[in-house]
Amino acid sequence: MKQIVILASGSGSNAENIITYFKEKPLATVSAVLSNKHTAKVLDRCDRLEVPAFYFNKIAFTKSDAVVEALKSLQPDLIVLAGFLWKIPSNIIEAFPNKIINIHPALLPKYGGKGMYGAKVHQAVKENGETETGITIHYVNEHYDEGAIIFQSKTAVEPSDNPDSIAEKVHQLEYEHFPKVIEKLLI
Repeated sequence: MKQIVILASGSGSNAENIITYFKEKPLATVSAVLSNKHTAKVLDRCDRLEVPAFYFNKIAFTKSDAVVEALKSLQPDLIVLAGFLWKIPSNIIEAFPNKIINIHPALLPKYGGKGMYGAKVHQAVKENGETETGITIHYVNEHYDEGAIIFQSKTAVEPSDNPDSIAEKVHQLEYEHFPKVIEKLLI
């Protein structure tokens, strides 16, 4: 069975969606979730879903090999960033080439880069009068949101939409497509 490790920083709705999706599939399982925030709601979700979850701090992530060694011990076939906000250090990228993916709540290359996440993206989409937005699933490299694009899906932005309604449309795309793209990458 293939092993998925998720890195998450926030509420964990995408992480839960992925965990639940693969509980029904013999192909893969989420073997662990790692978070850089000890207060992240994703850790509570993991307790409820009975998935091992671990917290790490910035020093363990950026100034040592602690996280890369922990990841190696889990032997992931794929590392999935699901709302993980820190830039991935080169030692992790080098240890897992083409095995780290991210989901971004916009149609890259638009609205990507440092500081462009969550509500900030949806606000920028609205302020710039975009007529469409969506999701991008991409490989992770040494730059924010610049890795090779694996998949994109679009949704219309109506004049009546606000950042919250845009976010809801984007979340629906994430929930629908992210687990399926992960599954295809693991086959």
